[in-house]
Amino acid sequence: MKKHIIGGSGSGKSTLAEKFSREYAVPHYDLDDLQWNAADTYGKKRDAAERDALLDAILQHDDWIIEGVYYTWCTRCFEEADRIYLLSTPVSLCKCRIIRRFIRRKLGREAGKKETLRDLTALLRWTDKYQRENLPAIRKLLAAYPDKVVELRDPSDAERKMLQQKE
Repeated sequence: MKKHIIGGSGSGKSTLAEKFSREYAVPHYDLDDLQWNAADTYGKKRDAAERDALLDAILQHDDWIIEGVYYTWCTRCFEEADRIYLLSTPVSLCKCRIIRRFIRRKLGREAGKKETLRDLTALLRWTDKYQRENLPAIRKLLAAYPDKVVELRDPSDAERKMLQQKE
């Protein structure tokens, strides 16, 4: 089983990846862990060669679930995936989830990156850019894999779509 989940911040990628991982007993990987050098801070990217080597190591496994927003350096993931889930969650819902996650992290109720208010503001602005620019580019790229792509407006749609595909 090789699943790739792609979507913007707050779209539900991690939630869906964790669900699939538990349900199928397959490890899941967050592309942020490959892109960013330190798990607890923003803004320090890994060297592209190191990032690509980490991705290659994951792709060597027989089973994987990969989730992330990245697409320009993930062509091999798309080629090797059995199924690609494109999350096109409404931007208003993504922003609500981003803000909720920020608050939960600040209150110590959720583990994660040590974001500042400036980071939150930048992420909310980036979310608009993602919807306007990145999502259409991702759709165009994924058009090469019509038999693999399942587009979901919300991760909760995944089970319904999976059942339809089995029929």
